[in-house]
Amino acid sequence: MTQPNHVVIVPDGNRRWAKLQGKPSLFGHQEGAETIEKILKTALELKVPCVTFWGCSVANVTERDPKEVRFLYDIFERYFAKLGKSKEVRENEVRVNMIGRWKELFPESLKRVMREVIGTTSAYSRYRLTFLMAYSGLDEMMAAIEKIRRSGGNPHPAPVNPGLVKQNLWTHDLPPVDLVIRTGGEPHWSAGMMMWDVAEAQLYFTKTLWPAFSPEEFTAALNSYAGTERRFGK
Repeated sequence: MTQPNHVVIVPDGNRRWAKLQGKPSLFGHQEGAETIEKILKTALELKVPCVTFWGCSVANVTERDPKEVRFLYDIFERYFAKLGKSKEVRENEVRVNMIGRWKELFPESLKRVMREVIGTTSAYSRYRLTFLMAYSGLDEMMAAIEKIRRSGGNPHPAPVNPGLVKQNLWTHDLPPVDLVIRTGGEPHWSAGMMMWDVAEAQLYFTKTLWPAFSPEEFTAALNSYAGTERRFGK
């Protein structure tokens, strides 16, 4: 089948899933982290070269209840510490990276763990696993525009073209997105997520809340991509 090279996953629905179980939202976040592990394992089994996960937006960590945010940080810290020691990551040579404003917004203990997993896997190149952490596509695009604007002082500035824009994005070393999977039943975009990179992406929206999203449905999403003719406006 036609395999997507780069899959982006927006795992929405943790809090709603927990509410349906009659439990606090924190429980949903915990279950959601376990679902990430299952889906990433499946992605490796299916040999998807590049997977990007939406971890959290800037608003998720600046506007929500501080107790919930602290719990999210704790989940992130435990998850990334486990990821850094993962046998599957090591054997499959998965390079892990983080994109977003996490360096300025996250607590030091969490940043230390994130830097460790980035450093531990930096030499790997067989697979790519990227997390959008305290991320906003609007922030990313404005940062790219500002970077290009500052380069205008060069007496021989480069012409503005798609290559120059991509070069100045936070995602400059990631390939274009082929497939976006969004769970949770709300088919909307999140803060302009990777707006440049998803220009030609196929979209897969599902009503399944993230903690209930299974490896089988992930495989079905890939099959849906494989069965769709990509015309690219032609």
